[in-house]
Amino acid sequence: MKLSDFQKKIEAIYFEKDKARGLQGTYMWFAEEVGELTRALRRDDDPENLKEEFADVLAWLATLASIKGIDLDECVELKYGNGCPYCSKTPCAC
Repeated sequence: MKLSDFQKKIEAIYFEKDKARGLQGTYMWFAEEVGELTRALRRDDDPENLKEEFADVLAWLATLASIKGIDLDECVELKYGNGCPYCSKTPCAC
C-alpha cells in the first residue's frame, strides 16, 4: 500500500471522529502512541508488536496531516525526493 492510499484509508475509517476531536486532542493521541512505540523499542518487543506500534504511529500521523489538509506523499517528495535534504545525496554524505 502506498502512503497516499494509507492516508486515504485512515481518512475513510477515522476522519470524521478525529476532525471532531480537533487537532489538539488528536495530537495527544498521537503523542501517546509515540510513547507506546518508545516503550516497545526499549523493551525490544517481538517484531509483531513493533509492527503494530509503528502502524499506530503512522495512522495517527496520517490523521493529523489530513486534519490540516496535508498530503503526506507531497511532503515526502518535497523534503526527500532528491535524497538528503541538505546534500541531495543518497546515501547522505553530510
